Amino acid sequence: MKAVISGASGLIGGALAARLRAEGHDVARLVRREPAGDDEARWDPARGAIDRAALEGADWVAHLGGAPIAAKRWSAARKAEIRSSRVDSARLLSETLAALDAKPSAFVCASALGYYGDRADEILTEASAPGDDFLARTTVEWERATDDAAQAGIRVVNLRIGVVLSERGDMPRRMLTPFKFGLGGRLGSGRQWMSWVHLDDAVGAAVHCLETPSLRGGVNVCAPNPATNAEFTRILAGAMRRPAALAVPGFALRIAMGEMADFALGSARLQPKALLDSGYSFKWDALEPALRDILGRM
Repeated sequence: MKAVISGASGLIGGALAARLRAEGHDVARLVRREPAGDDEARWDPARGAIDRAALEGADWVAHLGGAPIAAKRWSAARKAEIRSSRVDSARLLSETLAALDAKPSAFVCASALGYYGDRADEILTEASAPGDDFLARTTVEWERATDDAAQAGIRVVNLRIGVVLSERGDMPRRMLTPFKFGLGGRLGSGRQWMSWVHLDDAVGAAVHCLETPSLRGGVNVCAPNPATNAEFTRILAGAMRRPAALAVPGFALRIAMGEMADFALGSARLQPKALLDSGYSFKWDALEPALRDILGRM
């Protein structure tokens, strides 16, 4: 197959490109700098510019870009960047794909668990309604930005990706430092649910969605066994052989992080119903072995 990937310099996009190449597929990358080879093509979502010829005749297209959610406090400018980096780029790709003469059979676009908002203990499947906070509204708009491709007959899958666990990811590394010094602990009440996914399965699910004609629309990409923050903290501390007796009060997080604290304190208890119903088998479905695997690589 011929695949085109945007966001191939990121965590999931890079791993997806490597896997597809290992399986014998031709992979081209959309990049925002000057192309460095025949397998790269230029695009600039902020200016609405894209090399349409690079997409013509592709079998699969995957869009996995977006500004990091937790890199800095959410000022008005930062929130605008988070939104535009997702919505504008997805819309540009969708409109371009819809206008091609030779359209791809599948367009897989990143989305996020933020689609559902803060839902306490509610079990969330793909049929659950969206939330109504900043991330939920942004994610709903992000998914709607792919409508042109879907209306043109392209099978579109929106990957509602959970918290990705990888030795190369930001989240595990940020958590490890306080745990190393015995200062780790739960956030807020610790009762909030965290829907996680090992990088291996994030990539595996993306490939499965590209290859499975029955999948379209929102697909939850998360392990079938989410954990509360308290449970995650306990398992991580045990894997590192460190105590985790401390707790960070919710009000302290909000003082330190502002509105971004809602992301850390929010609860999203997802189930990957569409993946399981379509036959996907998770490599890492339990948290403890997944964390031990990641710690063993660091």
